[in-house]
Amino acid sequence: MDKNKQGAVPRHVAIIMDGNNRWAKKRLLPGVAGHKAGVDAVRAVIEVCAESGVEVLTLFAFSSENWQRPAEEVGALMELFLGALRREAKRLLDNDISLRIIGDRSRFHPELQAAMRDAELLTAGNRRFTLQIAANYGGQWDIAQAAQRLAREVQAGHLQPEDITPQLLQGCLATGDLPLPDLCIRTGGEHRISNFLLWQFAYSELYFSDLYWPDFKHEAMRKALADFATRQRRFGKTSEQVEAEARS
Repeated sequence: MDKNKQGAVPRHVAIIMDGNNRWAKKRLLPGVAGHKAGVDAVRAVIEVCAESGVEVLTLFAFSSENWQRPAEEVGALMELFLGALRREAKRLLDNDISLRIIGDRSRFHPELQAAMRDAELLTAGNRRFTLQIAANYGGQWDIAQAAQRLAREVQAGHLQPEDITPQLLQGCLATGDLPLPDLCIRTGGEHRISNFLLWQFAYSELYFSDLYWPDFKHEAMRKALADFATRQRRFGKTSEQVEAEARS
């Protein structure tokens, strides 16, 4: 697909799912109720992306900074994540959706780590659509672990420092072989990227919604995709250059 073509569907959409706690607080409910309600929004967004021709959807489920939240909330999130993996894996399989999970898994309970592996293995052969979940993930961590991988290659004598290019480092990121995100969506009214996919967002279009995540469903996702279709992505070129290329 021509990356400069207006009206195009993004190959890769990444979403910062913000506003679960505020959604619950507004309804005088415990915070975990917002996270549970957010699962329905995940299903809705997957449906819209898959039917629209999006190839990859990355969801920021749990950041490396989220461990600082109250222990009760973190525990509830882990239980919710475990339950969702076990409950939704078969649905993903039946809908030809592959699941990938990125982030540092070492801090998760072994039972949750096993559930992650099982769900990934179950859906590994699916080709219609890729759902990528970022869990215990941070953009700074991702760049650091990629640099460490390259440093080990240099130390082993397999690589020279001058051989390291942006493309080589990019291939060592957790998102590795997937296309870079074309569109980053953040719900909840905040306007920041919160240490998510820092390298990968270099040329992503940013879209901010005031809706809390549990309210961001089919219509809201379609609106975001329609907005993306109006954008002119220049990648450092002038508008005239992009328009000339589109006509050729």
